[in-house]
Amino acid sequence: MNIEDQLNYLLFQDHETEVLEFKEAKNNYDSNKLGTYFSALANEANLLGKPHAWLVFGVRDKDKYIVGSNFRATSTAKLQSLKSEVANKTTNRITFIEIHVINRPEGRVLLFQIPAAPQGVPIAWQGHYYGRDGEELNALNLEELERIRQQTVEDDWSIGICEGATIDDLSREALDKARELFVKKNSKLEDVCQAWDETTFLNKAKLCVQGKVTRAAILLLGKPESEHFISPAIAKVTWILKDRDNLEKDYEHFSCPLLLSVDEIYHKIRRLKYRYLPEGSLFPEEVDSYDPYIIREALNNCIAHQDYTLGGRINVVESEESFLVFSNKGGFIPQSVEKVIEADAPETRYRNRFLSNAMVNLSMIDTIGSGIKHMFSIQKKKFFPLPEYSFANSEVKVVITGKVLDLNYARKLAQAPDLSLHDIMLLDKVQKGKALNADEIKRLRNNQLIEGRKPNFYISSHIAKKTGQQGDYMKMRGIDNDYCKKIILEYLKEFGKASRKDFEEVILDKFSETLDIDQKRTKVKNSLQALKREGLIVSVGKTWSMSKGDK
Repeated sequence: MNIEDQLNYLLFQDHETEVLEFKEAKNNYDSNKLGTYFSALANEANLLGKPHAWLVFGVRDKDKYIVGSNFRATSTAKLQSLKSEVANKTTNRITFIEIHVINRPEGRVLLFQIPAAPQGVPIAWQGHYYGRDGEELNALNLEELERIRQQTVEDDWSIGICEGATIDDLSREALDKARELFVKKNSKLEDVCQAWDETTFLNKAKLCVQGKVTRAAILLLGKPESEHFISPAIAKVTWILKDRDNLEKDYEHFSCPLLLSVDEIYHKIRRLKYRYLPEGSLFPEEVDSYDPYIIREALNNCIAHQDYTLGGRINVVESEESFLVFSNKGGFIPQSVEKVIEADAPETRYRNRFLSNAMVNLSMIDTIGSGIKHMFSIQKKKFFPLPEYSFANSEVKVVITGKVLDLNYARKLAQAPDLSLHDIMLLDKVQKGKALNADEIKRLRNNQLIEGRKPNFYISSHIAKKTGQQGDYMKMRGIDNDYCKKIILEYLKEFGKASRKDFEEVILDKFSETLDIDQKRTKVKNSLQALKREGLIVSVGKTWSMSKGDK
């Protein structure tokens, strides 16, 4: 988008974020403070997988009102020299991508385009690293600092050799199961595999390196008492059952061998059935609340992608409200689930490549990139909400819902066969009231799938007509400003005078259901002021009436 559109987009944001900062800077701004924001915004853009961040001068943060900035307004050369001034005090002389100047009727606005910190290189200002917690400027915390630094580290924790560990530290039952799964995966090797001794098999299955026991082997095949070999990392998966009030009813901890623990955890999860009436049928349809594939895929992904250096455990929380939550420590390397769905191909980077390869050889996971997409497809076919991923505090969390939340909505989407899975994922977010990023908004608008203004989006008339949701569409869209003004004028022509409260009683319930009560009242207020500026109505105290010429 051009820089004018970019400014409009930034002004439309509800609040500042880790990669967006507004400053009035009406005349001057402290250069040291500017440098600390440069460091913080660059580092946060890296951590969030954004190409750049924005520092905006000449805008009041609380209401996004343009106040204008005269910062270095006397000379273009003096303004652009800020690039070298910043470069002289940052890591590797990183500086602004560009400094954009926009002159609006309300005032001059500066947009400082700040590059994301390069992979593996956190950006310091005068030797100090900065970051942000929400809108707050702080020192970059140690975990975030190390997360950036390790982005280019090729060291694979899972291939590390456990000194002193031998094959005797591996579970006999897990070894037999591993050989069985390996043969199933590699059927052509069945005869020769049976002749391999344990060391050869473990080398071939990528669990050992030249007969030496790796951390991956301990995780998947180790006896419970062999966990100490991977210390300070732990091999723990905790299953927790919670009631409708979110109170724990039961729990159990599982340790290595995780190859066997996966089955034990699977059998702890209640195998419930969900029944609903398909449209046009009197016979109920019965499906599993939780598809076995989804449980195993989510759990095995946690094991494969856990950052064991953080010393955390994997959690599986089962709720009586019919949802499962899987969580593991470590950032989500692909950065977004949408990227995985669209690529439908193997990820180019793995946190635990050796462990992942071993799990592939044992048919625990695949490397063709289709596992997550298949999970979404399973939920979609059952009319269940799509898996919901979240990434915060160096943790990946996925919520699997085992029931229909809105059967009518799901059925209607199913009647639009030309919708891609990605589009359905985004509409699923709209239905749940989840925030959409700029790219998602652009995609939905280009495909004529949503209308409204951020954050109050609703399905478009195009998709409403296709899915039979015209009534819902009209409720969500509500009346526009011109219609609001028309109602005010008709009210005054009929009754002579009225207060703003009188208008609100008539109009508020006609506005879009996506607006809150304060937003609706503001619309009434703005419409009254607009009519007053047009000379159509006048006010005396808190009472409004038609102007003399329009009575």
